[in-house]
Amino acid sequence: MKKILILCTGNSCRSIIAEALINAELGGDIIAYSSGVAVSGNVHPNAQKILKIHDIWRDEYHSKKLETLIHIEFDLVVTVCDHASQTCPMFPSKTEVVHIGFEDPDGGDYQAFELCFNQIKARLLPYVRSVLI
Repeated sequence: MKKILILCTGNSCRSIIAEALINAELGGDIIAYSSGVAVSGNVHPNAQKILKIHDIWRDEYHSKKLETLIHIEFDLVVTVCDHASQTCPMFPSKTEVVHIGFEDPDGGDYQAFELCFNQIKARLLPYVRSVLI
């Protein structure tokens, strides 16, 4: 099983949505994790809402510090925001690190979260599938 880390700043919106989408749609071959470089400590209510609407929310999804996942050997690390891309720590040489950015829906209305969800599904999932499956 391949392991992927989705890294964002606060780990409250984009990275949680990406983690859930990957686990729901590619879960037989890949397990996704998410974390933040400056963790917010909570999942945004609209991120949780959209995942519940699509029936892919899991109670174990929560905002996590990178240090809690450092023991996992990842096959791929994807940064989904510019700040995480610029502050991404070093991973072992065999770990590919790529940046696929998405606009932060935090501060927007629910439609901003729908747009983010759809963009992650349309752009990130095909990339992950092509690289890891």
